[in-house]
Amino acid sequence: MLDYIFESPFNWGVETLFLLIVLVALEAVLSADNAIALAALSQSLQNPKLERRALNIGLGIAYGLRMLLIVSATWIIQFWQFELAGALYLLWLSWQYFTAKQADRGDRPTTPKSLWQVIPIIAVTDLAFSVDSVTTAIAISQDLWLILLGGTIGIVALRFLAGLFILWLEEFLYLEDAGYVAVALVGLRLLLRVVAPVLVPPEWFMVSLIAVIFAWGFSQRRQQA
Repeated sequence: MLDYIFESPFNWGVETLFLLIVLVALEAVLSADNAIALAALSQSLQNPKLERRALNIGLGIAYGLRMLLIVSATWIIQFWQFELAGALYLLWLSWQYFTAKQADRGDRPTTPKSLWQVIPIIAVTDLAFSVDSVTTAIAISQDLWLILLGGTIGIVALRFLAGLFILWLEEFLYLEDAGYVAVALVGLRLLLRVVAPVLVPPEWFMVSLIAVIFAWGFSQRRQQA
């Protein structure tokens, strides 16, 4: 299997450059909902220094897991259990957020978590999101090194995007809710790929729907005390 993946030469022609741009753009588009979920998870630490540390360490671990996923993708995608596990985890993450919020009577949970509670959650959450983006990347290109490079650039961009979302979460009232609705949608899409592939919505529809949800998330600023 790995022999087949590594057969591709390192060609830097126009086609290769175009594929790299497509892969990076794909990572950027598919990372918006991922970034806000990671930002919300790290924000639960309620300490800017710990939030940055959690993102740095958590995404460092996530990067290793994502590279492992890419290398083994042609084997992993044969097993529907991986997609099912990713789908159930993302749906659980969204369900946990909204049930905790309801228990807090509509306010964001205020109990801070510890750094070492948040780091593994960040790593696993990124891995769950990666199941969808990696399988899409494999469909676009069979060049392992190109997919690895695109994934590397994507996760660096994800780190900066998550940092921006931490700031925006404090400014926009509905943004965190919008993020977890998007997380649930990604989970549902993964679940449909397992139980009813014919019902899986196309990528453009998911991107459009998430864009609408994020527009709602940015629709109202928080009132300054």
